[in-house]
Amino acid sequence: MSDFHPLTVANKEQLTPNSVSLTFEIPEALKSTFNFIAGQYITLKHHVNGQELRRAYSISSAPSSGKLTVGIKKMPNGTFSVYANDQIGQGDILEVMPPEGRFIFQPNGTPKKVAAFAAGSGITPIMSIARSVLESHSESTFVLVFGNQSAEETMYLSAIQNLQKEYGDRLFVQHIYSRAQEDGAMFGRIEKSTVNFIVKNKFKDVDFEAFYLCGPEEMINTVSDTLKTNGVQEDKILFELFTSTETEDTLAEELDRKTQLEVIVDDESFSLTMDQKELVLDAVLKENIDAPYSCQGGVCSSCIARITEGKAEMVKNQILTDGEVAEGLILTCQAHPLTPTLKVDYDDV
Repeated sequence: MSDFHPLTVANKEQLTPNSVSLTFEIPEALKSTFNFIAGQYITLKHHVNGQELRRAYSISSAPSSGKLTVGIKKMPNGTFSVYANDQIGQGDILEVMPPEGRFIFQPNGTPKKVAAFAAGSGITPIMSIARSVLESHSESTFVLVFGNQSAEETMYLSAIQNLQKEYGDRLFVQHIYSRAQEDGAMFGRIEKSTVNFIVKNKFKDVDFEAFYLCGPEEMINTVSDTLKTNGVQEDKILFELFTSTETEDTLAEELDRKTQLEVIVDDESFSLTMDQKELVLDAVLKENIDAPYSCQGGVCSSCIARITEGKAEMVKNQILTDGEVAEGLILTCQAHPLTPTLKVDYDDV
Protein backbone atom coordinates (compact mmCIF):
# COMPACT_ATOMS: atom_id res chain seq x y z
CA MET A 1 0.00 0.00 0.00
CA SER A 2 2.83 2.42 0.83
CA ASP A 3 3.91 2.44 -2.80
CA PHE A 4 7.08 4.54 -2.85
CA HIS A 5 9.28 5.07 -5.89
CA PRO A 6 12.84 6.44 -6.00
CA LEU A 7 12.83 9.77 -7.84
CA THR A 8 15.76 12.02 -8.62
CA VAL A 9 15.72 15.72 -7.74
CA ALA A 10 16.06 17.36 -11.15
CA ASN A 11 16.11 20.93 -9.86
CA LYS A 12 16.21 22.83 -6.58
CA GLU A 13 15.25 26.50 -6.42
CA GLN A 14 15.57 28.92 -3.51
CA LEU A 15 12.15 30.58 -3.21
CA THR A 16 12.81 32.66 -0.08
CA PRO A 17 15.57 32.70 2.54
CA ASN A 18 13.61 29.93 4.32
CA SER A 19 11.97 27.91 1.57
CA VAL A 20 12.87 25.94 -1.54
CA SER A 21 11.16 24.11 -4.35
CA LEU A 22 12.14 20.61 -5.46
CA THR A 23 11.32 19.34 -8.94
CA PHE A 24 11.52 15.60 -9.52
CA GLU A 25 12.52 13.77 -12.65
CA ILE A 26 9.81 11.27 -13.60
CA PRO A 27 10.97 8.23 -15.61
CA GLU A 28 8.88 7.43 -18.65
CA ALA A 29 7.68 4.18 -17.07
CA LEU A 30 6.23 6.14 -14.11
CA LYS A 31 4.56 9.00 -16.02
CA SER A 32 1.06 7.63 -15.56
CA THR A 33 1.74 6.70 -11.91
CA PHE A 34 2.62 10.31 -11.11
CA ASN A 35 -0.15 12.00 -13.07
CA PHE A 36 -1.94 14.33 -10.68
CA ILE A 37 -4.91 16.64 -10.26
CA ALA A 38 -4.33 20.27 -9.28
CA GLY A 39 -4.28 20.54 -5.48
CA GLN A 40 -2.97 17.05 -4.69
CA TYR A 41 0.13 16.24 -2.64
CA ILE A 42 2.94 13.69 -2.59
CA THR A 43 4.54 12.03 0.41
CA LEU A 44 8.34 12.03 0.62
CA LYS A 45 10.24 9.41 2.58
CA HIS A 46 13.86 9.63 3.61
CA HIS A 47 16.15 8.48 6.40
CA VAL A 48 17.80 11.24 8.42
CA ASN A 49 20.22 10.22 11.18
CA GLY A 50 18.89 6.67 11.00
CA GLN A 51 15.27 7.73 11.43
CA GLU A 52 12.63 7.22 8.74
CA LEU A 53 10.80 10.45 8.03
CA ARG A 54 7.62 10.86 5.99
CA ARG A 55 6.21 14.24 5.08
CA ALA A 56 3.37 15.27 2.79
CA TYR A 57 3.98 18.25 0.50
CA SER A 58 1.50 19.79 -1.92
CA ILE A 59 2.35 19.92 -5.60
CA SER A 60 2.81 23.50 -6.76
CA SER A 61 3.24 22.81 -10.47
CA ALA A 62 0.19 22.57 -12.73
CA PRO A 63 -0.72 19.23 -14.32
CA SER A 64 -0.20 20.79 -17.76
CA SER A 65 3.43 21.66 -16.98
CA GLY A 66 4.64 18.08 -17.13
CA LYS A 67 6.59 18.78 -13.94
CA LEU A 68 6.28 17.45 -10.41
CA THR A 69 7.31 20.28 -8.07
CA VAL A 70 6.77 20.84 -4.35
CA GLY A 71 7.56 23.82 -2.15
CA ILE A 72 9.09 23.22 1.27
CA LYS A 73 9.28 25.88 3.96
CA LYS A 74 11.84 25.47 6.73
CA MET A 75 9.88 25.08 9.95
CA PRO A 76 11.20 25.96 13.43
CA ASN A 77 12.47 22.77 15.06
CA GLY A 78 11.56 20.92 11.87
CA THR A 79 13.52 17.85 10.85
CA PHE A 80 12.66 17.03 7.25
CA SER A 81 11.99 20.64 6.23
CA VAL A 82 15.39 21.72 7.56
CA TYR A 83 17.04 18.76 5.84
CA ALA A 84 15.29 19.57 2.54
CA ASN A 85 16.29 23.22 2.65
CA ASP A 86 19.87 22.78 3.81
CA GLN A 87 21.06 19.43 2.45
CA ILE A 88 18.99 18.03 -0.41
CA GLY A 89 20.44 18.96 -3.78
CA GLN A 90 20.08 18.32 -7.48
CA GLY A 91 20.77 14.67 -8.26
CA ASP A 92 19.72 13.38 -4.84
CA ILE A 93 17.21 10.53 -4.74
CA LEU A 94 14.14 10.49 -2.50
CA GLU A 95 11.41 7.91 -2.06
CA VAL A 96 8.13 9.41 -3.31
CA MET A 97 4.57 8.13 -3.02
CA PRO A 98 2.21 8.78 -5.97
CA PRO A 99 -0.07 11.83 -5.73
CA GLU A 100 -3.17 11.74 -3.55
CA GLY A 101 -5.51 14.15 -1.78
CA ARG A 102 -9.01 15.59 -1.98
CA PHE A 103 -8.29 19.32 -2.08
CA ILE A 104 -8.57 19.48 -5.85
CA PHE A 105 -9.78 21.42 -8.87
CA GLN A 106 -10.96 19.51 -11.92
CA PRO A 107 -11.91 21.56 -15.00
CA ASN A 108 -15.07 20.65 -16.87
CA GLY A 109 -14.86 22.97 -19.86
CA THR A 110 -17.01 25.77 -18.43
CA PRO A 111 -15.71 29.15 -17.15
CA LYS A 112 -15.11 29.29 -13.40
CA LYS A 113 -14.96 32.08 -10.85
CA VAL A 114 -12.76 30.88 -8.01
CA ALA A 115 -11.26 32.56 -4.93
CA ALA A 116 -8.49 31.36 -2.64
CA PHE A 117 -7.23 32.43 0.77
CA ALA A 118 -3.72 31.19 1.60
CA ALA A 119 -1.10 31.92 4.23
CA GLY A 120 2.60 31.08 4.13
CA SER A 121 3.37 27.70 2.61
CA GLY A 122 -0.36 27.21 2.09
CA ILE A 123 0.23 28.78 -1.32
CA THR A 124 1.76 25.58 -2.75
CA PRO A 125 -1.42 23.74 -3.84
CA ILE A 126 -3.04 27.08 -4.70
CA MET A 127 -0.35 27.72 -7.33
CA SER A 128 -1.36 24.54 -9.13
CA ILE A 129 -5.07 25.24 -8.71
CA ALA A 130 -4.81 28.87 -9.87
CA ARG A 131 -3.03 28.03 -13.11
CA SER A 132 -5.40 25.14 -13.78
CA VAL A 133 -8.44 27.38 -13.31
CA LEU A 134 -7.03 30.08 -15.58
CA GLU A 135 -5.98 27.58 -18.24
CA SER A 136 -9.31 25.78 -18.17
CA HIS A 137 -11.29 28.49 -19.98
CA SER A 138 -10.59 31.89 -21.52
CA GLU A 139 -13.29 33.45 -19.32
CA SER A 140 -12.29 31.85 -16.00
CA THR A 141 -11.16 34.20 -13.23
CA PHE A 142 -9.18 33.65 -10.04
CA VAL A 143 -8.90 35.79 -6.92
CA LEU A 144 -6.00 35.14 -4.54
CA VAL A 145 -5.69 36.59 -1.04
CA PHE A 146 -2.23 35.70 0.23
CA GLY A 147 -0.87 36.40 3.71
CA ASN A 148 2.83 36.48 4.66
CA GLN A 149 5.24 38.28 6.95
CA SER A 150 6.83 40.26 4.11
CA ALA A 151 7.48 40.19 0.38
CA GLU A 152 10.89 38.64 1.05
CA GLU A 153 9.24 35.70 2.84
CA THR A 154 6.55 35.20 0.18
CA MET A 155 6.89 31.84 -1.52
CA TYR A 156 6.41 31.85 -5.30
CA LEU A 157 6.20 35.64 -5.43
CA SER A 158 7.89 35.91 -8.83
CA ALA A 159 5.76 33.05 -10.19
CA ILE A 160 2.61 34.86 -9.03
CA GLN A 161 3.79 38.08 -10.70
CA ASN A 162 4.40 36.17 -13.93
CA LEU A 163 0.90 34.72 -13.74
CA GLN A 164 -0.50 38.22 -13.36
CA LYS A 165 1.35 39.32 -16.49
CA GLU A 166 0.14 36.27 -18.39
CA TYR A 167 -3.52 36.44 -17.38
CA GLY A 168 -4.03 40.17 -16.85
CA ASP A 169 -7.38 41.10 -15.38
CA ARG A 170 -8.49 37.46 -15.03
CA LEU A 171 -6.19 37.08 -12.01
CA PHE A 172 -6.51 39.40 -9.01
CA VAL A 173 -3.99 39.11 -6.18
CA GLN A 174 -4.25 40.79 -2.78
CA HIS A 175 -1.08 40.48 -0.73
CA ILE A 176 -1.23 40.93 3.04
CA TYR A 177 1.93 41.42 5.11
CA SER A 178 2.04 41.18 8.89
CA ARG A 179 5.54 42.63 9.37
CA ALA A 180 6.04 44.98 6.45
CA GLN A 181 4.19 47.77 4.69
CA GLU A 182 4.30 47.61 0.91
CA ASP A 183 2.55 49.55 -1.84
CA GLY A 184 -0.60 47.73 -2.92
CA ALA A 185 -0.51 45.32 0.00
CA MET A 186 -2.70 45.29 3.07
CA PHE A 187 -1.10 45.29 6.51
CA GLY A 188 -1.94 42.66 9.10
CA ARG A 189 -3.27 39.14 8.77
CA ILE A 190 -6.14 37.43 6.99
CA GLU A 191 -9.05 38.22 9.29
CA LYS A 192 -12.82 38.61 9.17
CA SER A 193 -12.47 42.15 7.80
CA THR A 194 -10.23 40.85 4.99
CA VAL A 195 -12.82 38.31 3.89
CA ASN A 196 -15.60 40.90 4.04
CA PHE A 197 -13.53 43.30 1.95
CA ILE A 198 -13.20 40.66 -0.78
CA VAL A 199 -16.74 39.26 -0.88
CA LYS A 200 -18.78 42.31 0.18
CA ASN A 201 -16.75 45.12 -1.36
CA LYS A 202 -14.09 44.37 -3.97
CA PHE A 203 -15.99 41.49 -5.59
CA LYS A 204 -19.50 42.00 -4.29
CA ASP A 205 -21.03 41.33 -7.72
CA VAL A 206 -19.12 38.09 -8.31
CA ASP A 207 -20.80 34.76 -7.64
CA PHE A 208 -17.83 32.55 -6.81
CA GLU A 209 -18.29 28.87 -7.52
CA ALA A 210 -15.64 27.75 -5.04
CA PHE A 211 -13.38 29.02 -2.28
CA TYR A 212 -10.07 27.24 -1.60
CA LEU A 213 -8.54 27.82 1.84
CA CYS A 214 -5.07 26.61 2.76
CA GLY A 215 -2.88 27.41 5.73
CA PRO A 216 -3.02 27.38 9.53
CA GLU A 217 -6.18 26.10 11.20
CA GLU A 218 -7.01 29.42 12.84
CA MET A 219 -6.99 31.23 9.49
CA ILE A 220 -9.09 28.55 7.83
CA ASN A 221 -11.69 28.67 10.61
CA THR A 222 -11.88 32.47 10.45
CA VAL A 223 -12.29 32.57 6.68
CA SER A 224 -14.74 29.69 6.58
CA ASP A 225 -16.94 31.13 9.34
CA THR A 226 -16.97 34.56 7.70
CA LEU A 227 -17.85 33.13 4.29
CA LYS A 228 -20.75 31.19 5.81
CA THR A 229 -21.94 34.35 7.59
CA ASN A 230 -22.00 35.99 4.19
CA GLY A 231 -24.26 33.27 2.83
CA VAL A 232 -21.70 31.07 1.09
CA GLN A 233 -22.83 27.45 1.01
CA GLU A 234 -20.61 25.06 2.94
CA ASP A 235 -20.06 22.78 -0.06
CA LYS A 236 -18.42 25.68 -1.90
CA ILE A 237 -15.72 25.99 0.77
CA LEU A 238 -12.80 23.60 0.34
CA PHE A 239 -9.87 23.62 2.73
CA GLU A 240 -6.59 21.92 3.50
CA LEU A 241 -4.75 22.34 6.76
CA PHE A 242 -0.99 22.83 6.72
CA THR A 243 -0.82 23.14 10.49
CA SER A 244 -3.35 22.00 13.04
CA THR A 245 -3.82 22.82 16.69
CA GLU A 246 -3.12 20.04 19.14
CA THR A 247 -6.19 18.25 20.46
CA GLU A 248 -6.07 16.66 23.90
CA ASP A 249 -6.77 12.95 23.64
CA THR A 250 -9.22 12.65 26.52
CA LEU A 251 -10.84 9.60 24.91
CA ALA A 252 -7.74 7.48 25.59
CA GLU A 253 -8.09 8.12 29.31
CA GLU A 254 -11.55 6.53 29.31
CA LEU A 255 -10.53 3.31 27.54
CA ASP A 256 -9.02 0.39 29.45
CA ARG A 257 -9.79 -2.71 27.39
CA LYS A 258 -8.17 -4.57 24.53
CA THR A 259 -9.37 -5.01 20.96
CA GLN A 260 -8.71 -7.79 18.48
CA LEU A 261 -7.82 -5.82 15.35
CA GLU A 262 -7.92 -7.20 11.81
CA VAL A 263 -6.29 -5.08 9.12
CA ILE A 264 -6.49 -5.52 5.35
CA VAL A 265 -3.68 -3.95 3.31
CA ASP A 266 -2.90 -4.82 -0.31
CA ASP A 267 -5.27 -7.81 -0.17
CA GLU A 268 -3.42 -9.24 2.83
CA SER A 269 -5.05 -9.71 6.22
CA PHE A 270 -3.22 -9.15 9.50
CA SER A 271 -4.46 -9.79 13.04
CA LEU A 272 -3.20 -8.28 16.27
CA THR A 273 -4.31 -7.42 19.78
CA MET A 274 -4.12 -3.77 20.80
CA ASP A 275 -4.92 -1.60 23.78
CA GLN A 276 -7.89 0.66 23.15
CA LYS A 277 -5.79 3.52 24.54
CA GLU A 278 -3.64 3.18 21.43
CA LEU A 279 -4.46 4.70 18.08
CA VAL A 280 -5.15 2.19 15.32
CA LEU A 281 -2.32 3.38 13.06
CA ASP A 282 0.21 3.30 15.91
CA ALA A 283 -0.72 -0.30 16.71
CA VAL A 284 -0.51 -1.28 13.03
CA LEU A 285 2.92 0.28 12.54
CA LYS A 286 4.25 -1.43 15.67
CA GLU A 287 3.61 -4.72 13.89
CA ASN A 288 5.58 -3.51 10.83
CA ILE A 289 2.46 -3.67 8.68
CA ASP A 290 2.97 -1.55 5.57
CA ALA A 291 -0.12 0.64 5.99
CA PRO A 292 -0.23 4.01 4.23
CA TYR A 293 0.47 7.09 6.31
CA SER A 294 2.23 10.41 6.18
CA CYS A 295 1.60 13.23 8.66
CA GLN A 296 0.23 11.14 11.58
CA GLY A 297 -1.49 14.30 12.77
CA GLY A 298 -4.88 14.20 11.09
CA VAL A 299 -3.89 16.79 8.50
CA CYS A 300 -3.41 14.71 5.36
CA SER A 301 -5.66 11.87 4.15
CA SER A 302 -3.07 9.13 3.58
CA CYS A 303 -4.18 6.80 6.41
CA ILE A 304 -7.90 6.61 5.61
CA ALA A 305 -9.44 3.14 5.99
CA ARG A 306 -12.94 1.69 6.13
CA ILE A 307 -14.40 -0.04 9.19
CA THR A 308 -16.07 -3.28 8.11
CA GLU A 309 -16.78 -4.57 11.61
CA GLY A 310 -16.87 -2.94 15.04
CA LYS A 311 -16.64 0.71 16.04
CA ALA A 312 -13.93 3.32 16.45
CA GLU A 313 -13.92 6.97 17.41
CA MET A 314 -11.60 9.68 16.15
CA VAL A 315 -9.86 12.15 18.46
CA LYS A 316 -10.25 14.79 15.78
CA ASN A 317 -11.46 14.86 12.20
CA GLN A 318 -11.08 17.80 9.85
CA ILE A 319 -10.96 15.86 6.61
CA LEU A 320 -13.79 13.36 6.35
CA THR A 321 -17.35 14.52 5.77
CA ASP A 322 -20.20 13.42 8.02
CA GLY A 323 -21.42 11.20 5.18
CA GLU A 324 -18.05 9.49 4.83
CA VAL A 325 -17.86 8.88 8.57
CA ALA A 326 -21.37 7.40 8.44
CA GLU A 327 -20.15 5.07 5.68
CA GLY A 328 -17.42 3.79 8.00
CA LEU A 329 -14.37 5.75 6.90
CA ILE A 330 -11.84 6.76 9.57
CA LEU A 331 -8.47 8.44 9.87
CA THR A 332 -6.58 5.58 11.48
CA CYS A 333 -3.99 7.98 12.93
CA GLN A 334 -6.79 9.52 15.00
CA ALA A 335 -8.97 6.49 15.79
CA HIS A 336 -9.36 4.51 19.00
CA PRO A 337 -11.21 1.16 18.86
CA LEU A 338 -14.34 1.00 21.02
CA THR A 339 -15.38 -2.62 20.54
CA PRO A 340 -13.79 -5.99 21.42
CA THR A 341 -13.18 -6.62 17.71
CA LEU A 342 -12.44 -4.14 14.92
CA LYS A 343 -11.83 -4.78 11.24
CA VAL A 344 -10.41 -2.02 9.03
CA ASP A 345 -9.75 -2.19 5.30
CA TYR A 346 -7.18 0.18 3.81
CA ASP A 347 -7.96 -1.09 0.31
CA ASP A 348 -11.67 -0.19 0.34
CA VAL A 349 -11.46 3.61 0.22
